[in-house]
Amino acid sequence: MLVLLGFAMIAVFMVLIMTKKLTPVLALIIVPTVFGLFAGAGLGIGDMVMDSMKSMTSTAALLMFAIIYFGLMIDVGLFDPLVRFILRKLGNDPAKVVLGTALLAAAVSLDGDGSTTFILTTAAMLPIYLRLKMSPVVLTCVAGLANGTMNIVPWGGPTARAATALKIDVNDVFVPMLPSLIGGIAVVLAFAWLLGLQERNRLRATAPEIWGVPDTAEEFDGGTPAGGSRTGRGRKGTNPGGAAPAVGGSSVAVLERTEDLVDDSDTAMADTALDPNRSTLRPKLFWFNLVLTVAVMGMLIADLVPLPYVFMVGSAIALLVNFPHVKDQAAQIVAHAPSVVAVVSMVMAAAVLTGVLTGTGMVEAMSAWLVQIIPSSMGPLMAVITGVLSIPMTFFMSNDAFYFGVLPVLSETAGHYGISAAEMARASITGQPFHMQSPLVPAILLLVSLAKVDLGDHHKKVLWRSAVVSLVMLGIGVLTGAIGIG
Repeated sequence: MLVLLGFAMIAVFMVLIMTKKLTPVLALIIVPTVFGLFAGAGLGIGDMVMDSMKSMTSTAALLMFAIIYFGLMIDVGLFDPLVRFILRKLGNDPAKVVLGTALLAAAVSLDGDGSTTFILTTAAMLPIYLRLKMSPVVLTCVAGLANGTMNIVPWGGPTARAATALKIDVNDVFVPMLPSLIGGIAVVLAFAWLLGLQERNRLRATAPEIWGVPDTAEEFDGGTPAGGSRTGRGRKGTNPGGAAPAVGGSSVAVLERTEDLVDDSDTAMADTALDPNRSTLRPKLFWFNLVLTVAVMGMLIADLVPLPYVFMVGSAIALLVNFPHVKDQAAQIVAHAPSVVAVVSMVMAAAVLTGVLTGTGMVEAMSAWLVQIIPSSMGPLMAVITGVLSIPMTFFMSNDAFYFGVLPVLSETAGHYGISAAEMARASITGQPFHMQSPLVPAILLLVSLAKVDLGDHHKKVLWRSAVVSLVMLGIGVLTGAIGIG
């Protein structure tokens, strides 16, 4: 019964948020409550949730003050030069912008912290997406894919957990998985490029007055309209002579690489987070803000002080120096209140789901059931089975629950078929691209909140792609011998 209730609860939750019947916050509260009562939790469900929520408070504080800090840095103009540099390098081609997003997210993910990756990626790229009228869901999808794939680095957490749970050296787990990591990143970049091409085509179709595309289908199809030359009508920066070049003879014209998008002398950035005329700009304090941000990031990496406190102090200093008047300080906090409420409420609501899953025993029952249903004839494929199971299981349970509760049992069974603990550990980390999209991962809640994206919309675009990345990593591991078959 607990197994059925557990899987049904996850399924109902996913359906409700992806079909937008409920907001993620309401679904995280209502669905587990109903299923928890059916599971016999009774009045004890309150204690289950409160116990789970205690472990979430530091995460909520971290995300709250991180949003305030980086929101403030955007307001005062710290990231303006970086965004202009990126625009100059990428031009106004959505395909290049999305590919650049994937590369940036993957590079920043080397620090092993998802929250930091999403904060920096969103701060740098979201204004560009909004300026070019691109979908922020594409940003969250690509950033989530890149970070999830890079999450198998030894200092990222899952690899260390798997090695610790099976009592093996972490390098024995990670090093043989490098080909899988490279292959996974290659798939992420391919997805990013394809998503960028989709955005390019969508923008041409929906906003020709912005992108300077021809008015008629004949001009895209290589033909010349009757009675005239082949011309393209657009804003300044279009090709001399009005030619509409094509890519490989297809019906898609090349977007021009314009510089007026990054020119402060016009209104290119007006009405965006990078509006050059916004009242919150503090150009004279640029170097102070840069040094302060570097110091904050340094403290994050050094891990000498609890991270929530680092962002608390950083936010306080930034507010005090950039906005010395009390009224302005209050206005800045209020300005970022919607983002704070969105992410903190989701983190607190997630405590209901995790509390019910753990407190009612659903997680243990589901894990035991999955282990029991694997027939003995499938024993030689235990490593591959573990890799496949890691995709859904790490989505609806924490990494700690999977690596310390489920993996040792699977590994013990696999040992009877000549499959080593190291191979099992390697297989178990291939589900991380999918895991990082879980609503139980605070970092992904931060990402969708910063980008103002609905979690259901994010899941629609990212889940099947992250599953593909995970399966590709698993397949490469098998082909290279890192993940063996008994």
